[in-house]
Amino acid sequence: MSSPLLLIGRQGQVASALRRCMIQRHGPGLPPPPLVVAGRPELDLAAPVTELAPQLAALLDGHRPALVLNAAAYTAVDRAETESELAHAINATAVGLLAAACAQRNLPLLHLSTDYVFAGGGERPWQEDDPTGPLGVYGASKLAGEQALRAAGGPHLLLRVSWVFGLEGANFVRTMLRLGAERPALSVVADQSGGPTSAEAIARTLLTLAEPASVGVLPDGRPFPWGTYHYSGQPAVSWHGFAAEIFRQALELGLLTRAPELSAIPTSAYPTPAARPANSRLDGSRFQSTFGLPLPDWREDLRQCLSAWDGEP
Repeated sequence: MSSPLLLIGRQGQVASALRRCMIQRHGPGLPPPPLVVAGRPELDLAAPVTELAPQLAALLDGHRPALVLNAAAYTAVDRAETESELAHAINATAVGLLAAACAQRNLPLLHLSTDYVFAGGGERPWQEDDPTGPLGVYGASKLAGEQALRAAGGPHLLLRVSWVFGLEGANFVRTMLRLGAERPALSVVADQSGGPTSAEAIARTLLTLAEPASVGVLPDGRPFPWGTYHYSGQPAVSWHGFAAEIFRQALELGLLTRAPELSAIPTSAYPTPAARPANSRLDGSRFQSTFGLPLPDWREDLRQCLSAWDGEP
């Protein structure tokens, strides 16, 4: 790939993992990976349309990337309830502008969305074509971004992911380790289920797909299958079950000297400003059958994540 990849986003979990994975793929002593990173402060996705549109055009024309990876998003689920305008600016308006700019140049765009676009009812994992129905502002803003991406009409891969955790940022794993070290007992919601997905797994998958997406052809010669896919960690688990595994592995690795006593509670006992989907499970079978790639085992990725921390994260 002679032209660079353009990564939108610098400090988020997936953006950080993408940068790390690019370096790992090339190895020490080799030329820097063909990656251009754009994010704050030089690129503000919350800027007015009149400012952001020319910034994106200059970015794409200046670097002439082979492909664009959008890993930037507003992800403060509860705060979004009082910052609706900001959430929609970053997750919807900016996505639409980026998608339109890429479509005008026939540039492939890889974009991440979320399980929060669904209402979270039912007992089976959500499929790509199931009706959406976000419960809060965050999910609504991400859904609006999806719609803007499709409306732009350019080649795109939209990957819905769930329960992201990683080495950076505020996420459930870091929170549990902190609270586990501070408190003798914890209560964790047990009636919400989903698929924890590591930022590293998402990054590896995006980079695996980037090369064929940039040329529009899969390794087996098939045209690249653009569209919407689900990608999440397996097997499905509740937040309570996820916490139990975090503490089990943290004890084994010496990150904690004792595990707190865990109590399972219903969602009603832990009210939050934004409603959470009870069923966040995503059906990744279409992704697997289309690309021939496995879905990640979150337990293995959790161990790798915990092993990368030296002491308390």
